Amino acid sequence: MKPCLQDFSFEELSFITEWGFPRFRVEQVYNAAIQYKSYDNISNLPKALIEKLKENFADRGLEIIKTLSSKDGTEKYLYRLNDGNIIEGVFMPHGYGDTLCVSTQVGCRMGCEFCASGLGGLVRNLTAGEILSQVLCVNALKGGTAAKRAITNIVLMGSGEPLDNFDNTVKFLRLISDERGINISLRNISLSTCGLVPRIIELADMDLPVTLTISLHAPSDKKRTALMPINKAHNLFSVIEAAKYYFEKTKRRIIFEYSFVEGENSDTDSAKQLAALVKGLPCHINLINLNFVEEKGLRGVSAAQIKEFMRILDENNVSNTLRRSMGNDIEGACGQLRNKFAENKNG
Repeated sequence: MKPCLQDFSFEELSFITEWGFPRFRVEQVYNAAIQYKSYDNISNLPKALIEKLKENFADRGLEIIKTLSSKDGTEKYLYRLNDGNIIEGVFMPHGYGDTLCVSTQVGCRMGCEFCASGLGGLVRNLTAGEILSQVLCVNALKGGTAAKRAITNIVLMGSGEPLDNFDNTVKFLRLISDERGINISLRNISLSTCGLVPRIIELADMDLPVTLTISLHAPSDKKRTALMPINKAHNLFSVIEAAKYYFEKTKRRIIFEYSFVEGENSDTDSAKQLAALVKGLPCHINLINLNFVEEKGLRGVSAAQIKEFMRILDENNVSNTLRRSMGNDIEGACGQLRNKFAENKNG
């Protein structure tokens, strides 16, 4: 599979001058890539350069093949990658700015019990350009430009574990925040991880101050291992220590995701254990009532249970909110995105 133009930073496109074209052509190609133009729609480049680019690179990393619209304004996109694989993404309109949920892998190998993304296992990592293409594609779809973006916030919470695709995720962060490009502030980007401790430490040392969102989902190793197999490799103590380190290095408050699973983690003891676990750490608990995934069979809990859980956290001065679930009716909510490759392969 050919790399796409979005895989390259402005500096990396300097090979265009090595082909014998003047340097201003580098800027023109880069701008066309950021505007997400197809080769057929680039009018300011000589035919010889277009043909050379076509020979070596795809003009775009993916295309939208289907859009599902929710009654709450959320839109879910099915993207086809250049190798035929299918991934999903979600556009969520908010009063404070419009957010795009972005995937980093085709599938996922983390195997969390409540999440649809890993149902088909990991197919492959996305390149940095394929991750960036999701943003550029929807930005263009919504009438945005590099100067006036239609996408203001990004959450790396689609299919895949971003830190399991570390190099491409890091390059994406550099590309998306490049002043020459779409220039989205890293402070407007949230990166969700199930807790790959060595990678959290490495990211903390890179001066890329994204909001780190850690999937916690249980306050004890026994319960968390039952829901998240990764806990066998990186237990709660190591995850919390890594979170502390990330805050010390970036000064960015940590967000912990906590999905309520019926019969697993919503009792009063769990609430008290969670409060004790995060005591003293500048953090916020993002509570989520589990979104149903048919193949998993797990369910959320009652409003009364959530209210009592939140009361205990409040009593212990633990910042928390219950996330408003968006896109349930189109399977675009948290935990519902999946690898559609097998389902679309023959259809």
